Amino acid sequence: MASEMGEAIRQLMQEKGLSEDSVKLTIENMLKAAYKRTFGTADNAVVQFADDLSDVTIFSRKEVVDGVYDPVFEIELEEARVLSEEIEVGDEIDIPLDPKEDFARSAVSTGKQTAHQGLNESFKDNLYNEYKDKIGEIIIGYYQREKNGNIYVDFGKVEGVLPAKFQSPREEYEKNDRIRALIVDIKKTSSGIQVVLSRSDPEFVRSIIELEVPELSDKTVEIYKVVRDAGYRTKIAVFANREDVDPVGACVGLKGSRIQNVITELSGEKIDVLKYDSDPVVFIKNALSPAEVSKVIILDAEKKQALAIVPDSQFSLAIGKQGQNVRLANKLCDWTIDVKTEEQAADMDLSEIVSRQAAFNLFNDDGSEEEGNAIASLPGVDVRVADILKESGIVDIQQFIDAYDEDALKNIEGLTADDIENVNKIINDNVEIVEEGTSSNDQSQAETDSEEEYFCPECGAKITLDMTVCPKCGCEFEFSDDEE
Repeated sequence: MASEMGEAIRQLMQEKGLSEDSVKLTIENMLKAAYKRTFGTADNAVVQFADDLSDVTIFSRKEVVDGVYDPVFEIELEEARVLSEEIEVGDEIDIPLDPKEDFARSAVSTGKQTAHQGLNESFKDNLYNEYKDKIGEIIIGYYQREKNGNIYVDFGKVEGVLPAKFQSPREEYEKNDRIRALIVDIKKTSSGIQVVLSRSDPEFVRSIIELEVPELSDKTVEIYKVVRDAGYRTKIAVFANREDVDPVGACVGLKGSRIQNVITELSGEKIDVLKYDSDPVVFIKNALSPAEVSKVIILDAEKKQALAIVPDSQFSLAIGKQGQNVRLANKLCDWTIDVKTEEQAADMDLSEIVSRQAAFNLFNDDGSEEEGNAIASLPGVDVRVADILKESGIVDIQQFIDAYDEDALKNIEGLTADDIENVNKIINDNVEIVEEGTSSNDQSQAETDSEEEYFCPECGAKITLDMTVCPKCGCEFEFSDDEE
């Protein structure tokens, strides 16, 4: 038995991938279970392994007595001295047993069942501990079978399942096809564990593109967010941690080589890689790619509602098939975006919205001037002109007014005199400018004073403040300040 047991230990360690300690513990529990089934207790059972695992033995530890009362725990002195001549009453002695001869047949069966259960649990625990830390990682296996729409994948020691709800509608598989998928969960089964997979999760695309783009591995470029309609379109927002690196170019690769590998893995799914921007106006414009957006107007900053205005020819592209493009843009930006054509926007009254946005862009919550798009958000402003102004450091209304008063705008390359006057007219038509040091009350009083008229109390002829005699009837009078 000893040599057979040692060989069994080595096989279990090799086939099941179990540790030496777990196998030894399982065998020890098996022998003690058989011992207990035979003798009613395992309190005095002792199991010992050879250092090289070539042998394993179970002993019955008994006390040497002169007159046995309990033969399970006690042994007569004369019988003990057959095993050891120096033994004395009161000593303990380990008596080796042979399970085949000393254990009942049913006890051996019980021991095997205990060992089988123990080994299965150890095997499952080991596999679970090995794979639980791999959730969120990519794994590669081979198509094994399909049942009820679920695909079962062979990974060697474990089986994976790709549920129908986590599959891409573009993909079909045949037996032994190679499958790369994301681990999303680990479940214990009667035979081991089952690895739950996904090819529809946005994180699957993130993991795939990270394998293709070294700049993502070294954090030169980072992914802000990935949103996806599996099988149809994915949008990925990226940003660079270095000014000299183009994050979109890094992800797309030379002539699109890097992103094409990802598209191939996704069976031709469309992928939009775009630049993340902390300015919601810019980010929303980018998120609606591949459509070109003329203007973005913030409708409600707190509720994150925005209006995107696009040329008529770009409307269907901005919306996407069944609203897919704008829906993904909403998820990516975490804003509710309403898309209108320029013709539709022209029929809307945007004056109040624009004024509100101008105030929002000019000052943020702490009262400091914000890098915004107040000029770009004014109705009727040419996008080209707004971009030229922004590149020259003029991004808000006050900066434009200051530069206009100083006649500095004519020095900006790309701007014509008509461009400048058009913007100035739009500002005058839509924004109320109040001079510093002059309150609205002062202005109203000045207007009232300038418009007030005076008449002679006798004949009613019109007179002025500098007269003391009516020019018509000769009545004398005097102007004085009213006192309360």
